[in-house]
Order: sequence, then structure tokens, then C-alpha cells
Amino acid sequence: MATDYRPINCSYYDELEAIATLRKRVTVIYQNDSAQVTLNGVGIKNLYAKDKEEFVVLTNGQTIRLDYLIEVDGKLVIKAC
Repeated sequence: MATDYRPINCSYYDELEAIATLRKRVTVIYQNDSAQVTLNGVGIKNLYAKDKEEFVVLTNGQTIRLDYLIEVDGKLVIKAC
């Protein structure tokens, strides 16, 4: 599913950081190569940037590019900063 990276909204990024700081367990919905995936009860371990793309690392060890996120903690991801 390699596409050009599209940044998410800066305030939404701040919300992801808050979830990580609070160690809150949330539901994460994202798009992978073939389907929409829902993960229940995961936390955000880390957020980082590499090669001008941003990623989230979940407590289950999974890494997801931020523009593949659809919804986190019941809130739709807002695209573009």
C-alpha cells in the first residue's frame, strides 16, 4: 500500500501524544494493503518520524504509518496539518 505520505492534522497528532503519555488503552482502526483493521485495547508506545513520514508504535509491537489511521479512541483522523 505504498503511497505518498499525507500528514495528519497537528492537533490530532497532539491527541495521539496525550494517549501515549496517559498510557490509555484505545481502539485503533486503520487501513492495510487489503482491508480495514480494528485493534481493541491497544496503547500507543511511541510516535516517530522517518524519511519524512510519521509512524505510531502500538503496545502490541505493531507500527502503522499515521496516514493509514482511520480512527483512534472513537475519533476520526483528520488529514493534513
